[in-house]
Amino acid sequence: MDAWLDRTRHEIETAVAGMSPRQLEMAPDGKWSSAQILEHLARAFGSTAKALEVQMAQGKSPDRTSPSLRQRIANFVVIDLGHLPSGRTAPSMTTPKGNDGANAVSRILENLERMRVAIGEAERRWGTAKPIATHPILGPLTVSQWRKFHFVHTRHHMKQVRERRTLARSATA
Repeated sequence: MDAWLDRTRHEIETAVAGMSPRQLEMAPDGKWSSAQILEHLARAFGSTAKALEVQMAQGKSPDRTSPSLRQRIANFVVIDLGHLPSGRTAPSMTTPKGNDGANAVSRILENLERMRVAIGEAERRWGTAKPIATHPILGPLTVSQWRKFHFVHTRHHMKQVRERRTLARSATA
């Protein structure tokens, strides 16, 4: 069951509901626009999907290294407490490159579905008890931890999108 990814999709759809492509492209000074936030998440979903797809295509077993103390702490904060701390710089592979507002929503939903399929296949192949891939900050994650991580990450950013939607509506009113 993909309850976390269903909730992730719901977070996205409700945050962007009624936003025009122009509103998606509006941003506070020095901050990402909603379209850029969506692109960032689409890239994160795509990165997870690609890592799993490559691993499975090559017939590799998941890396079963032990997490460091730092990774254990980060994992506890994000996965167990459901809190994504602010202020981190996005990894370059997830940094927005300029997806426009008209394509941002469809791209994130496409990559969410691609990731759902890849995680589901990894679950069928390797089960749920052991890590299936390693997150660069949180360390080795199981199927359910990957799903919850992406929900927590998305929820964090959808709060920002909701703030921008409010600003965009008042600016265009």
